[in-house]
Amino acid sequence: MAAIEISGGVAHPMPADLKKALTSDKAALEKWESLTPLARNEWICWVEYVKKAETRKEHIARIPEQLKEGDRRPCCWIGCTHRTDKKLSRTQKWIVGKKATK
Repeated sequence: MAAIEISGGVAHPMPADLKKALTSDKAALEKWESLTPLARNEWICWVEYVKKAETRKEHIARIPEQLKEGDRRPCCWIGCTHRTDKKLSRTQKWIVGKKATK
């Protein structure tokens, strides 16, 4: 059986667990492929950014459902701080600074 091709983001490679979740749900995969590379990157970063394994699993489980509900980006997400093609916003700098002091 041939591997299913799936598009990634601009700053993050596609994580294996997210790929598995998306490729096992045809409707979610179609929604994923309709996203821009920047939007896909936001979802990937939203998965990669968390520290706890159980939170990551929750995010992985939520993405297919949220995509099918019409969400194109993670709700209430500050945005990927790993992109090198743009400067961080004031809000992103504040949040990153808060995390660094913990």
